[in-house]
Order: sequence, then structure tokens, then C-alpha cells
Amino acid sequence: MSLKEQFGKDVLLTGWGHSRFGKLTEETLESLIVQVATEAIGSAGIEPGQIDEIYLGQFNSGMMPLAFPSSLALQVSPDLANVPATRVENACASGSAAFQQGTKTLLAGTAKTVLVIGAEKMTHAGADVVGAALLGADYDMAGQTSTTGFTGLFADVAKHYGKRYGRGDGQLGDVLGTIAAKNHRNGVDNPYAQLRKDLGEEFCRTVSDKNPMVADPLRRTDCSPVSDGAAAVVLSVSPTGGATAPVRLAGFGQANDFFPAERRDPTAFAATRVSWQRALAMAGVGLDGLDFAEVHDCFTIAELLMYEAMGLTGPGEGARALEEGWVFKDGKLPVNVSGGLKAKGHPVGATGVSQHVIAAMQLTGTAGDMQLANPRRAAVQNMGGVGIANYVSVLEAV
Repeated sequence: MSLKEQFGKDVLLTGWGHSRFGKLTEETLESLIVQVATEAIGSAGIEPGQIDEIYLGQFNSGMMPLAFPSSLALQVSPDLANVPATRVENACASGSAAFQQGTKTLLAGTAKTVLVIGAEKMTHAGADVVGAALLGADYDMAGQTSTTGFTGLFADVAKHYGKRYGRGDGQLGDVLGTIAAKNHRNGVDNPYAQLRKDLGEEFCRTVSDKNPMVADPLRRTDCSPVSDGAAAVVLSVSPTGGATAPVRLAGFGQANDFFPAERRDPTAFAATRVSWQRALAMAGVGLDGLDFAEVHDCFTIAELLMYEAMGLTGPGEGARALEEGWVFKDGKLPVNVSGGLKAKGHPVGATGVSQHVIAAMQLTGTAGDMQLANPRRAAVQNMGGVGIANYVSVLEAV
């Protein structure tokens, strides 16, 4: 049963906008929001006054003084005066949380056209400020001092994984290096990406002065960068005559795991798995019905675990997806053709919306050098914390 069959109406992505990701010193949070919102409204072929509601995904958590940005989108046009606007925060999944809130508003019938924005400014803040903000998304480490920050938390996941499945640091490190190299290679073709350089497997697998160990076994190339950026999408219940054909939301899922680490299996990502199951079930498809996926590779170990959480391989067998070539651009299920968070960048509140925009571009044949050959259906997966807040969307060409 598809979303439309379950709820009796369509949810369509009818327009979108995307900024460059990176260290954008010339941009403010406001300018980024206005840029992508203006692009999204224009590409949807509508006027600003046709927007019924706005959702803004932003994490912030002390990275910048302005903690109340929901009305910044109104700067696009005087015609947005009095439009309801709400900031949505769910750690690094804030963008997808905003997307699902917009979706549910349409399904509830209280709006016909919703503007969803994800935006973040991070690079102006010191490493200590960013690190403390991100650690606020962890139950055990919030407010604590850490030299490795969130990298240390995922490094612990990698250590548990290696111990459980008999992969020594060297063997697991090579697998993670292959993921990093794949995503860096893909990022070269993404004009929005922060890191557009093919680094090669040897560099990504090797600890060096230019690729130091951040938190054993994770090297710099295993970690997504600190980024600024924004993305926006217009959601509608019917086509709006935009610049491209719309994209249909076929299904979505959300699942949250327990917050304390002691209540979670560190390598299972159990709630992530449930979010995948819920989205695929609503869409009425299996993995074999997907043509590509954009997943949350904040660290390379997260992408490896995602192969297993989505059901592409069994537990402990994620490396097989790389060895068999399944997740490469020419494989049976390309993963992170955009370069992922690893190369595209990770302005945390923008990430989930960006993933939806990139997927919509692929499904409408407008992805430029990133373009796959005639994809018809895709999945987007975004998470906050160490597998805590989990969102999956299934999108399809109309």
C-alpha cells in the first residue's frame, strides 16, 4: 500500500533549491535561507503568497547566537507575512524531521503547499563550540569534555563492530577507506559539494600527516566536515506547473531508539532498521525496487552499518556490498552518488533536506554530472545521534 493509497492524497516535491556546501564566510544564515527558499518557490512555479506553512530544520545547539530563526524565510517576500513558520530540531536529522512535519501537515489537510527548509551555519564557530554542540546530541557525553567529540562515539561503534565480527583494525580500516574513497570520487561530480577531490583508496586507507587518526580507528577521511549550507523543497498535494516534473513521496518512516548507550546494541542500529522497514512497507516496495539511496554517512562506519540496517546484507556482512560492487555508481544500488555527507558536507540542519533535493534531481533527470541512467525510485535516510532519531523517505518519479 502506497502513501497515496493509505491517506487518499499525494505528497509531491514540486520545487527545490540548494546552496553550495562548505565554509561560506560571505553568507549568513538568513542569506542562505532566502537563497534556497527563493529557488524552491521559483522552481515550483508558484508565488510566495501560495505557501500555506513553513518548516525550518536547524540544529544550532549554541553554534550561533540566533536561536529563533523560523521567520527568516519570510524575508523572501512581503507576501509571506503571517504565514505560520516553525523551527524543527532533532539533532542531525533536523532536516528530515522538518520534511516529515511538512508531509504530515499536508496529510492532515491543514495546508496544500508547504515550504521546507534546512539550514546551518557552523564554520564560524570554534572547534570547541561545534564539538560541544554536537555532543549535546548524546545522552552520556552531553556537557562533558572530550578530545575526540562525536568522532569518538562512532569510533567506539567501529571498535565494537570489529570485535563482534572478527575484523581487526586494519581490515575494518580498509573497508572504511573504500567507503571514503567511493564518496570522495562521487563528490567530484557534485557542484554543491564541499570536498570535490578524488583522494583514492590508498590515501583514504592510510594514516598520514594529511590523513591523521582522529579517534582510532577513524581517520580524517572517515569523518564528514564541518559545513555551512542550506536546501529547500516545496511540498504540494498536486502538481504546480514547475520547472520540472514533480516527484512523489511514496512512503516514509521514523523510529527513535533509547537515548542511554547502555540500552542500545552499539552495532545493530535497531531503530534505524525499523525506520527503513516502515518507509519501504508504506511505499509497498523492497530494496530491489530502489534505484539508488542517499544515506547518512556522518562517518564511514555509519554507511557500513546502513548497508546492514536497510537489509542489503546481513549483520557483519556490510563489506560484501563493497566487494560485490553493489553500492558504487554503476552497481545495483548506488549509495551516496552525491558524495554523501563525507564529501558533500554536513551542515547538520540542512542535510536531510539536501538529501531529498539531490534525490529529486536524480529522479527528474536534472542532476547534471551526478546523473544516473533513468532512475525511477530512491530512498533517503537521515539520522540524529548515534542511531537515535531515524528518518527514511521513499521517493519516486511521476
